[in-house]
Amino acid sequence: MNQLTKAVLLVSSFSLLGGCNNMLELTPDSELTEVNFFKTAADMDGAVLGIYNNYQRRFPRDWTIAEMLSDNTYRTGYFNIGGIDELNNLSITSENPLFASFWQDCYQGVFRANSVLFYIDNPTDYAENQREQLAGEALFMRALLYFDLVKRFGGVPLVTTKLSVEETYTVPRADESEVYGQIVTDLEQAIDFLPLKVEMPGGRASREAAIALLAKVYVYLKDWNNAKTYLDMTAEAGFDLEPDYSSLWSLSHEGNNEVIFSMKYLDGENGHPLSTDFLPYFGVTGIASRGNENIFPTWSLYKLYEDGDTRKDETITPFWKSPNSPPADPAVWYPFVSKFAVQHTPNASGLDLPVLRYADLILLKAEVLYYLGQPELALAELNRVRRRAFGNDEHGYTMADISTEEAFVDKLLLERRLELAFENERWFDLVRTGRYMTELQKIERYYNPSDGSIQVVELAPEQHYRHMPIPRSQIDLVGSDVLWQNEGYN
Repeated sequence: MNQLTKAVLLVSSFSLLGGCNNMLELTPDSELTEVNFFKTAADMDGAVLGIYNNYQRRFPRDWTIAEMLSDNTYRTGYFNIGGIDELNNLSITSENPLFASFWQDCYQGVFRANSVLFYIDNPTDYAENQREQLAGEALFMRALLYFDLVKRFGGVPLVTTKLSVEETYTVPRADESEVYGQIVTDLEQAIDFLPLKVEMPGGRASREAAIALLAKVYVYLKDWNNAKTYLDMTAEAGFDLEPDYSSLWSLSHEGNNEVIFSMKYLDGENGHPLSTDFLPYFGVTGIASRGNENIFPTWSLYKLYEDGDTRKDETITPFWKSPNSPPADPAVWYPFVSKFAVQHTPNASGLDLPVLRYADLILLKAEVLYYLGQPELALAELNRVRRRAFGNDEHGYTMADISTEEAFVDKLLLERRLELAFENERWFDLVRTGRYMTELQKIERYYNPSDGSIQVVELAPEQHYRHMPIPRSQIDLVGSDVLWQNEGYN
């Protein structure tokens, strides 16, 4: 991926169309500007890039309402993002601004995708198959956005066409099953329309990305047979685990064969804050001159990594030395998340961020195979990930380790936690397996190596936390008869 291509993918041609005043208002500020814009193939390509741009801006901070709710993290004294303090205590309310901004960003992306699909037949100068490609990209991104929404909120307003301002205020919540049904339909169409990955520029959706996302959607639906069909298709597409886990988070190995779909960034120009968010406040030598130090990794997570697991040092760095300290001073115990710690301009990192990677799909396949009554094959998939982590077969699980369903889920969630830490999967894994009520009762946050003491925090997860609250600002805007609140929230 050359720098020019990465830069182009970060330019939003949608800037001339303005933004949405609220999350359901799917008509831009200027109807005239919109009508004048969607005329040529170049216009439509720019509009599709605008959908990606919307996702690129939001995605690096998804950890605030994913990892922040899990047992992987806790906030620090330096945190600088409003709303994470409440989530740190598992206090989930409809007034939290993080839910409101996430909702808004997602629906702005849905608006952009709907506009592309509404005007897709306007241009008459498409190259061969270009119309289908652009439509496929819009369908894929709309499906991805709705998947992000439905996982968090359950049923949400389902809008698949361009609406007037007045109409947007009357769109009610759809059933969760309807939203999933639309996601499946969009991805099936996207698979028909999209070119193969080798034919697409990096950072744009491909047929394989749509197949992989559909496989994941079916896992969430517990439709094991359909999930296996699409997981098998993903396996046949030529993806594989990178031999070295650390290379996944290296600037020199972006776009490797494990990445199915990723967001592209340019350091210092169109970069993201994720590489900075987890670094110590005074920075890390050779990485960045300062950090945001929003969160720390929990001892509950760190202690699970075995010696010899290459994911351990790549994910969490236990000792830190301030760049301002004298050279002779030793590093001190100060565990911080280092998975995304590449050399970068603070808050403008150029590290590409995977949205879908093959290790996730391998572990999902283990889950599917187990529930299809094939535990031996499920075990083999779990051990594929273990083998890469340790570089040998000596740490593989045996059938005795997964002798019951509970034991299998224990191992599955453990491997997903270790492999995908800080990639926004843990909370959703706990919710969809029903484990959040037990796993989040007590969390070991800080370990003091000098005396062996551990800070244990007791939380109070509630059943209704399975869904996040509909933002209060949105209900106030359109009325509770149109946008009603999830059970358990005000």
